[in-house]
Amino acid sequence: MQKARIKLASVDIDKVNKTCDYIKGISEKTGVMMRGPIPLPTKKLRITSRKSPCGDGSATWDRYEMRVYKRLIDLGIDERALRLVMRVPIPEGLNIEIEMIDS
Repeated sequence: MQKARIKLASVDIDKVNKTCDYIKGISEKTGVMMRGPIPLPTKKLRITSRKSPCGDGSATWDRYEMRVYKRLIDLGIDERALRLVMRVPIPEGLNIEIEMIDS
């Protein structure tokens, strides 16, 4: 049996969750087996920079953080479900990767 492994990644958690719900609706409508969405560890990218451009004054710092949220979905696939998954509306800033695997 073939499965599709779908990896979603974005800095906006709402976009990831909406796309996961859309894929979950497809699996319920077509009756294919679905595992997930499995939350993967959130990657936190941090940058600390000095507020003062010249270096004089008190040592005050700006801290910036960007979080990358990831989800993994395994979908038992047939031709109809695959067509519907390919037509999923992908919002701007969401990275989606679909991989076909044999199980």
